Amino acid sequence: MNPFLIAIAWAVVGAGAGWFVRWGSVKLARLEGLEPGSKPWQVYGPPLLSALLFAIFGYGIPVFPELLLRSVFVLVLVQVIFFDLEHRLILDRVMFPAIAVALVVSWFGHPSWAGMATGLGAGLIFLLLALVGSAIFKTEAMGFGDIKLVVFIGLLLGWPQTLTGIFYGVVLAGVASIGVIILNRSLRGTIAYGPYLALGALIMLFTLPPHVWGGAP
Repeated sequence: MNPFLIAIAWAVVGAGAGWFVRWGSVKLARLEGLEPGSKPWQVYGPPLLSALLFAIFGYGIPVFPELLLRSVFVLVLVQVIFFDLEHRLILDRVMFPAIAVALVVSWFGHPSWAGMATGLGAGLIFLLLALVGSAIFKTEAMGFGDIKLVVFIGLLLGWPQTLTGIFYGVVLAGVASIGVIILNRSLRGTIAYGPYLALGALIMLFTLPPHVWGGAP
């Protein structure tokens, strides 16, 4: 089938799935006692980004079961990006089920323990960084939501893709931090790290080798 047609059709699916992500995020925000915003980027961002990513994945990944599975993980990362940008929070209600699914999927990798070892190792390293940063700066240096996100990314991508994805995320966060400093004309101010880690993971999720979770090429 023509890959352009697949990309267009999958973009339509992505737009609908993105609307569902936004609807679910609104419901989850209210469960957390938060008031969802109504700015255009908050309302239209998830469906537009999901449509774009689904189109890219639909064009580049021709095997449908694998495309469907990766697209589910795309939606998790899209939800993290916009919810964390809006509320500075990564929800356990999202991350724990996502981690459970990624754990099951990682079992079908080659070797089966690689994803689990990477997720655990990445989570422990980020936990250590969070504890050291809090001790040095006397304030929370990194949220536990970011640590859970890194565990999810490790399970999802395995080694060495997780390292590359986190590197991309750190670079993107650094660029964003410089932008905040320039806009505020001050060294004070913070950013949410989750969206940039999620963007790095999205890049690597697209570039994962075919059939990485089992099956013959």
